[in-house]
Amino acid sequence: MNTKSLVKVVIEAKNLTKEFENKVVFNKLNFKIQEGQSIGIMGPSGTGKSVLLKCILGLTPYEGKIYYKERLLEKKNRKKFLINSGMLFQGGALFDSLPVWQNVIFKLTNGRKSIPKKLAFETAILKLQDVGLDKSIAHLMPSEISGGMQKRVALARALVDKPNLLFFDEPTTGLDPLTSSSINELINNIIKKENITSLVISHDPFSIKKICDEVMFVENGMIGWRGKVSEMENSKYKLLQEYLKSS
Repeated sequence: MNTKSLVKVVIEAKNLTKEFENKVVFNKLNFKIQEGQSIGIMGPSGTGKSVLLKCILGLTPYEGKIYYKERLLEKKNRKKFLINSGMLFQGGALFDSLPVWQNVIFKLTNGRKSIPKKLAFETAILKLQDVGLDKSIAHLMPSEISGGMQKRVALARALVDKPNLLFFDEPTTGLDPLTSSSINELINNIIKKENITSLVISHDPFSIKKICDEVMFVENGMIGWRGKVSEMENSKYKLLQEYLKSS
């Protein structure tokens, strides 16, 4: 008898609500992200895209419930969730005072168990190569490399401990179109190859189309439209179409 494996839900939000000074950012959001999916969050400025990410990461209080692999995320177990996650911050957010290789290995060298310096350096070199960078930049400071290289270093750092879940906050902000395209391609190749579940916050439809399987369009604190990226251009959702035309 043939058996069909059950689809695993990695992230689930139930009635997720966030307010700032009596202003509702989003109201009773409900969504699921399945294992191996790449979901994009898109919408006009001020609709709470980055705030949603902060709620999931536990960086801001919220009402409602968020589950990770069917377990309610609470203060006592969120550390384990963060250990299994990686984050590519808007702008890269590299440490200016550390050379490239130490930026890459930061999560491992500042974890519960330290690793020998030689092994740490070798691991950093391998991760730099995974994101298309040469080992010759390992001892350079972030200020000595281009914006595109900085973004790749930040991605290497996010991947260093082999997370099963990745978060991206505006992955191509500040990059020229050609560099943006190469970063989108790189991210897409990595998450597909490693079967990494990911959530992408972006104002850029080109990034969403390249990286994501599905997109959630957020408007007035609600998910106004959700569907496959391939269906986005032909959707009947008015604001989404206006947004795409203006991008």
